[in-house]
Amino acid sequence: MEEELAKRRAAVVSLGYNLTAAGVKLVAALLTGSVSLLSEALHSATDVVASLFAYLGVRISAAPPDEQHPYGHGKVETLAGFGESILLILIVGYLMVEGVRRLIVGSELERLEWGVGVMALSTMTSLVVGQYVWRTGKRTHSLALMSNGQHLMIDFWTSLGLLIALGVIYFTGWVFLDSLLAIGIALWLFMGAWRLATRAFHELIDHRLPQEELALIDQILRSEPNLLNYHNLRTRRAGAMRYIDVHIVLPNDWSLQQAHDVADKLEKRIEHRLRPAEVTIHVDPYDPEREALREQQNLYREMLRG
Repeated sequence: MEEELAKRRAAVVSLGYNLTAAGVKLVAALLTGSVSLLSEALHSATDVVASLFAYLGVRISAAPPDEQHPYGHGKVETLAGFGESILLILIVGYLMVEGVRRLIVGSELERLEWGVGVMALSTMTSLVVGQYVWRTGKRTHSLALMSNGQHLMIDFWTSLGLLIALGVIYFTGWVFLDSLLAIGIALWLFMGAWRLATRAFHELIDHRLPQEELALIDQILRSEPNLLNYHNLRTRRAGAMRYIDVHIVLPNDWSLQQAHDVADKLEKRIEHRLRPAEVTIHVDPYDPEREALREQQNLYREMLRG
């Protein structure tokens, strides 16, 4: 419950900040005629949508499992992250076209002191809010909040770069820098959007957990002295929740109660170390012939990899 409240609070803070920043930057872009300021305003506008996606994703994914959704609603957060990345890529296309057009045709800038002031304020506030949202997302394992925090940190760096560039233009009159900067911001946004889209896509198609988490699962299973072997380990992630299932091999002369106790203990250990997680363990009795065949199959796979 505490984690869910923290996630909602961070999403609301991010949404409020992005609404304010987008409005102020848009006014400054209209006053100065700067395409780089316009690119920042559109960037912040996409962050508004991203924050809204994050807020809705957090709210919906927190809903408990039901009859129609027995595995919960965790993938809503992943869908929100994927939606944000697609939106960013579309904005990048527009900014690239506008930046190139202004570079060829040329443009005039006015009231640059307004732009410098707005970007100075944006630089400071985006750093504070971005760090808060990112750390909350990392602590609560929320992909939507982490991606939203990433957007805000990108906002900080682009705001800082734009602040410096507007200062240079103000003192030198090199207006062409405005268009070059807009193109640079667009390329920066594309790299972040591509990374986010890739990560979200892997979660949507049930990509396995990271190697370090798989190594932790292996360590926990092998630390059980009564475990003879394990196989069919499958993992995936939906939002913040990890789903893990595995078959373990125990002595074939054990009672049902003994086997259940070991499986239950391992489930709880893995769930504790990788929380939030849901672990399902199936128990197989030891069969010498089956184990020998499995060893041969494993050796064959290793040979193919080598």
